Amino acid sequence: MCGFVGYVNQTDVQDDVIVNMANRIRHRGPDDEAFFRDENVSMGFRRLSIIDLAHGRQPMYNQDQTKVLTFNGEIYNYQEIRKELQDLGYEFKTDVDSEVLIHGYDAWGPELLQKTRGMYAFAIYDKATNEVFMARDHFGIKPLYYYDDGKTFLWASEIKGFLDHPNFVKEFNEELLPIHLSFEFIPSKETMFKNVYKVMPGQYLIHKNGKTEVHQYYKFNYDEIDNSQTVEEDAQKIREIVRESVGSHMVADVEVGSFLSSGVDSSYVFNEASKIKQDDIQSFTLGYDRSKYSEIDWAHDFAEGIGQKNTPIKIDADDYFGILPTIMYYMDEPMSNPSAMQLYFLSKGTREHVKVALSGEGADEFFGGYNTYLEAGPFERYQKFVPGFIRKGLAGAVKNMPRFHGKRFLTRGAQPLSERYYRVNYVYDYNEREKILKNKSLNVDTGAYTKHIFDEVKDKDEMTQMQYFDINTWLPFDILQKADRMSMANSLEVRTPLVDREVAKFAATMPIKTRIQGTTTKVSLRKAAQAELPEKVAQKEKLGFPSPVAQWMKEPKFKKMIEDAFTSDVAKKFFDTDALLEIFQEHLNGKSSMQKIFTIYTFILWYQIYFPEDCENDIRDQIQYNEVKAHQGE
Repeated sequence: MCGFVGYVNQTDVQDDVIVNMANRIRHRGPDDEAFFRDENVSMGFRRLSIIDLAHGRQPMYNQDQTKVLTFNGEIYNYQEIRKELQDLGYEFKTDVDSEVLIHGYDAWGPELLQKTRGMYAFAIYDKATNEVFMARDHFGIKPLYYYDDGKTFLWASEIKGFLDHPNFVKEFNEELLPIHLSFEFIPSKETMFKNVYKVMPGQYLIHKNGKTEVHQYYKFNYDEIDNSQTVEEDAQKIREIVRESVGSHMVADVEVGSFLSSGVDSSYVFNEASKIKQDDIQSFTLGYDRSKYSEIDWAHDFAEGIGQKNTPIKIDADDYFGILPTIMYYMDEPMSNPSAMQLYFLSKGTREHVKVALSGEGADEFFGGYNTYLEAGPFERYQKFVPGFIRKGLAGAVKNMPRFHGKRFLTRGAQPLSERYYRVNYVYDYNEREKILKNKSLNVDTGAYTKHIFDEVKDKDEMTQMQYFDINTWLPFDILQKADRMSMANSLEVRTPLVDREVAKFAATMPIKTRIQGTTTKVSLRKAAQAELPEKVAQKEKLGFPSPVAQWMKEPKFKKMIEDAFTSDVAKKFFDTDALLEIFQEHLNGKSSMQKIFTIYTFILWYQIYFPEDCENDIRDQIQYNEVKAHQGE
């Protein structure tokens, strides 16, 4: 696990720029650093050593030294690809997976990506053709960004890696503010910085002669659904696939641990890991002193029940609110998912014991775990049997009525799924944004912004469309992004066995009846887990990542912090501050979502950190500065 940076050379850039850029992401790889420069390209690398600790230094070269690689991630089937390359005559100097990539690209070019299984982002510079090739893994587990304004071309594992390049123009992409307020992330290649783009999951990019071409080498789809499959059959297949995937994800020359909550996903992964290792394996759980929000006791009992160790990691309100500015720095873009902060502390505590940890992300998206998927059936029946003009009439009639049971269903029943699915207005809807945005002209239809994703599976049932949308947006841009940033902020490698090419290949065949039944989500996964775990764990309701943040906000100390932010110069720049305070008061009175408050608050912190020149109150001293400086090597 590592981090890298690079750029196409320009005459006015000093040699130390690439070093400063790499230092900016030192937290991703504190074990080693190295650089490559020629007249065309500069590349920098930071290494976190996991496999073949004594070797594998990057940048790495092919046999004739014409290609140069920097790589972040793990290739879980690298031994298979290595054997294939050896049969072709390639010689290997190390036992690291990065050498497989450089020789594999030399042998097959972009077709190499059809063979890889893993989490990765990498860049290869070809001296002979003077082109840069970059690729990101199938599901976006590892990040990869590029800056392209038509004159300057840069790339990096994290956006902050661009900050030290003199030709990087740091500019806030204000047009995306309403999109962020709706989704809590940007569900496209765009970012909150102008001219900074994501290489999307399953894509590779070629930059040559000032031109950038982007290609899609993989796209998850549901074209192989097999309606003949049964829950029993799918559960048995899941048992086989999960065991194999967990085993593949445990290959390392350092100790591997596991995150553990009270839910079925992490419990299942940890249990499988303990069987495969056939030895002690540590697990780590985050919690609070207030047992209502804490999973520590549950996790401890489960680990003890299978003869393994669990280490509790506790935080309080001061920890949580104190770390927020630092979190916004590490996230690159504003992130209002409250669990990001919990993941930070969980990763920090875990890193004190191990260098690699398994996690259970992906199960809900691939196997149908979110309760919102249960809405699909009732809405489909309503739309099938009630004509559209009647549904629209009912929606209009109840719109201005006081809240009553069924009002939300009738209102949403007149909308297409691309507008109705709650992720499209996850935090703020159009009318709520209209109320708080200072520049009303920025407000857009967020449903239109992502409609093309639903259109890609418009021939599928609504639940499948929801899952497809989540796999292509929520999973890479929220779940996996915060997992990567918060773990790498602490130099911890997190591996996700349930976000895997082989797991996804099978999940794409599952019919609805083996994903949900009645009010039960993840029905096949739960049945698979039930054969391996206690029933109370396998059937436990999804909690997400519970926290007392909503209650903490009401405490005087933190209430004042939020009110100060809501009346700050940043708030005045972008929002109607009276409207913000009104929403906050509604929350204090128990009538408004905590998420609405948190989304605005974290955005303001993020802006103050990345655009301090626009702020009267510079909060950079609030970022735990010694820690950040240590990570940056400044």
